[in-house]
Parts: sequence; structure tokens; C-alpha cells
Amino acid sequence: MRTQVVAAIAVAGLVAACGSDGDAPTEEAGGEGAAGGDVSIGLVTKTETNPFFVTMREVASEYAEEQGVELTALAGEFDGDNEGQVRAIEDLIAQGVDGIMITPSNSSGVLGAIEQARSQGIVVVALDTATDPEDAVDATFATDNFEAGRLQGAYVRAALGDEEPRLIMLDGTAGGTVDTFRHDGFLEGFGLEEGDPAIVGMENTQGDQNTAQTAMENLLQRSPDVNAVYTINEPAARGAYAAIEARGLADQITIGSIDGGCEGVQDVADGKYAATVMQFPAEMVRQGIDAIIEAAEGGEPPSGFVDTGSVVITDDPVEGIESEDTEWGLENCWG
Repeated sequence: MRTQVVAAIAVAGLVAACGSDGDAPTEEAGGEGAAGGDVSIGLVTKTETNPFFVTMREVASEYAEEQGVELTALAGEFDGDNEGQVRAIEDLIAQGVDGIMITPSNSSGVLGAIEQARSQGIVVVALDTATDPEDAVDATFATDNFEAGRLQGAYVRAALGDEEPRLIMLDGTAGGTVDTFRHDGFLEGFGLEEGDPAIVGMENTQGDQNTAQTAMENLLQRSPDVNAVYTINEPAARGAYAAIEARGLADQITIGSIDGGCEGVQDVADGKYAATVMQFPAEMVRQGIDAIIEAAEGGEPPSGFVDTGSVVITDDPVEGIESEDTEWGLENCWG
């Protein structure tokens, strides 16, 4: 894992820096670089407002220009806008692009459109979220979400020390691929089975801060003695912390999360939650563009799952878990 992560950071060049604009418009980019020639690529993200996907779009635009690639960036109107993503793919097919990169809102809902694209010789790669089945696309460049969840779980359990765990789990969307992998990975890292009595509460939050805060408030009323919280992402972690702080329980509870956005890393530095597991959206985009360029120029098409790495960020390291501190995190964060 460490070798993969170091390689990812080296290639990424640390372009996705803190403080990027949270509302990027649909954009096209192109240039006269040596690698891409007349290659055209479409990027379809879940939304164009989430900082994770804003970073993808910004990095894709910059990298496409460097490589001389024409880029068309489209997005759903909201997280879960499957129909919007299907329309975007159909539009890119009509444009005759060489490749499409997509972060699927629904792992199976876009399969028909993807099949149509591939039948016309368009290389399709998934970013961040795998399709179901995974081989519906040529390749996937993403965080190993099970491993990211496992790292969060292992850290939170180690941070509890000798305390008997009383765990609340703030999940994302029921049945989502990323949500399932992170949830299951956390339980493995934490050392619990599904349904263990140590899990004193569980709610879906759609990864939304306000929804997570409300869920945490309700769960705390039933289980005020909780000492550990799993969160699907950093907005959910912020919501959890707000509810916990309002009850005066911040010193009692260890919160873990996953994302690695600049705001989330700063939250860790400020002591709002103990650790986050950083992902590398810029690396997903760069590797996807490189793979499509190679295939378009007659090389081997991409295939399989490529793990773009994950790193635990904390200022309170625990024995047996590799991590970086928040100073490093703020130098390498996105959003």
C-alpha cells in the first residue's frame, strides 16, 4: 500500500490544492500537447458542485490541455441523477469522443448507455465508483473503498485502547457500492461482525452534513454512552461532530472518516475528528486520461481495477497503522 501511495503522489504532482472553487461550470479544454493529438474525451461526474468532483473537473481540464486532448465535462444535476448521467453519455456518443470517464451515481443504472458507447468503439473507464459488474467498463481507477474503510476501522479501534467499543455507524446511501465497501471494510478493520451488540446505532445519511447531524442527535438520545463513530465521508463527520459537541460529548467519542478534502483535514487538525483517510481524485483523472490516450493511439486498452491509493491522516498516530500528519495532509489535500 505504501508503494502505491507514494507512486500516486509522485504522478499527481500535488495539483489539487486547498481552496478550489466549489462551483465549477461545464467546461471544455484542448491544446497542442504532444501526447494527445486529436483525442477527445468526455468526463461525466455525479455533480458539478461537490468539491471532490470539482477537483476532478479542474484537474481533468488542466491535464487535458497539457496533453493536447479535447475535453468535454458534463455532470448530473444532483447526487443520484442517473438519468442525467445517461443523457450525458448519449451526448458524448453523438459527439464521437474517443473515451469517456464516468463517476457513476448508480453502479448499474448507466450500464445500457455504457454498453452503447463501447459497442461504438469508445473506451469507457469508471472513476471513484465501480460499476456493477465491474467489467461493464474497460477499467476502473478508484480508491479501494474496502481498504479505506478498513483503515478507518483499524485506526478508530486502536484509538479506543482498552475501552469496550460502543459504536455508531453513519452510512451513506443504502445499497451503494462505495457505501457498502466502506461499511464492510470498517467492520473488518474494527474487528466486528455485522449485528454485533457493540454497534449501538446505525443510520443512512446520504453523505450529507445536515442529515448526519440530525441522525447523530437522534442516536445520541438512545445511546449517550457511545465512544466511537464511523462516518461514510467528511460532511457526515462534520454533522456528527456538531451533534456530539452540542451534547458536550466531544472528549468521549472518537470519530473517523474518509475523503481527504482540505476542509476535512483541517477538521482533523482542529480536533473535530481523530482521523480521515485521504483519497486522490486527481490521480484517478490523470490515470484515466493517460489510459484513453494510449488506447486511442493504438496501444493496449485499459483493463481491470487500479487502486489510486489511500492514506490515514491524523495528528495522533497509533502503533501498527501507517499515517501522515495534518501538515502533510494540508499540502496534499483536494478541494
